[in-house]
Amino acid sequence: MKPHLVKIKALKRITHDVLHIITDKPAKFSYVPGQAVELSINKPGWQTDRRSFYFISIPETSDLEFCIKTYPEHNGVTNEMLKLIVGDELIVYEEFGDISYRGEGLFIAEGVGIAPFLSIFRNLNSRHLIGDNQLIYANKIKADIILETELTNILDGNYTNILLEEQNAAYAHGPITENVLKHFLTGKPQYVYVSGSAKMITSVEKILLALHVSKDFIVKETSEVRRPVVFPYYQQFCTIIPILNTQSYDKL
Repeated sequence: MKPHLVKIKALKRITHDVLHIITDKPAKFSYVPGQAVELSINKPGWQTDRRSFYFISIPETSDLEFCIKTYPEHNGVTNEMLKLIVGDELIVYEEFGDISYRGEGLFIAEGVGIAPFLSIFRNLNSRHLIGDNQLIYANKIKADIILETELTNILDGNYTNILLEEQNAAYAHGPITENVLKHFLTGKPQYVYVSGSAKMITSVEKILLALHVSKDFIVKETSEVRRPVVFPYYQQFCTIIPILNTQSYDKL
């Protein structure tokens, strides 16, 4: 597919390190909720430096939306994106990705790994098909939670936040363990969607397989070469906090 130039219509920080960018959408550009795309900045020295990001918008809208985790310390593409203003341009390449909605199930996200699920949830909600889908969303601290109010409104009681580092009486605390997943799995065939750092995905998939969830029902990104990077919260904290304690588990 030929690259497209898109103009930035709005951008703002939605957490201390996540940037929400809205652009116009090229004519006849299409994607499936859950997919990603490579972007580069249309400025000298940056046009060929591509990075992959998931759409959080839905195909029917006239805009493209992204949640972009920024890394100022790397002095790379995401740091340069912090300098962008309305009217600047991005280069959009071909969409790709293996995450798509297959049917009702359990969604497990970590950090900015929520992005493909946002697109899926928004799409389902627009069609009044959100059903009994459930979300477990892990973040380091409460301030890292992306679009919490919107997720709460869409999923109502089927949305659980887990904080990996911060102790907060209103939220469960600890990594995503076997005990946590047992609480959400029905014992019947159901899809389990997983999005986050490679370390987190590997860990969660291992638990799911041990709990006899079929590989055919685990939906994850397998496009490793262009896999959108998400911050490895799980890698940092899964060895620090052994299990959810009983008090926290009661909040699930």
